[in-house]
Amino acid sequence: MRFLMMHRVDERDPQSWNPSQEFMEKMGAFVQESAEKGVLITAEGVHPSEKGSLVRKPRGAAIRVTDGPFAEAKEVIGGFALINAADRAEAVEFAKQYVELFDQEIEVEIRQVVEFDELPQG
Repeated sequence: MRFLMMHRVDERDPQSWNPSQEFMEKMGAFVQESAEKGVLITAEGVHPSEKGSLVRKPRGAAIRVTDGPFAEAKEVIGGFALINAADRAEAVEFAKQYVELFDQEIEVEIRQVVEFDELPQG
């Protein structure tokens, strides 16, 4: 099964966007080891919300685009990873190892990816 992990960070924390060399080395080793084990498919960090946009389509209304930064949000997506895991419990264990790499407050949302063969056949 594939799982998407999205980590959220405090956008106001400078450490969120300027990782230390030590962190980069720890993360690099973790990414390489996880990829070699076949667990990690891909992982990337993202830029702060000031370089992003939100596209919203309210029911029955026109599409709205809001350019960042997103003042209403304290925590924003700081990056993502796509992993292979046998089940959600295994994905959670991987996420625990992942968050241990960070010295700051971090939250990771884990969502199972819908596979094509799970879709209703009609």
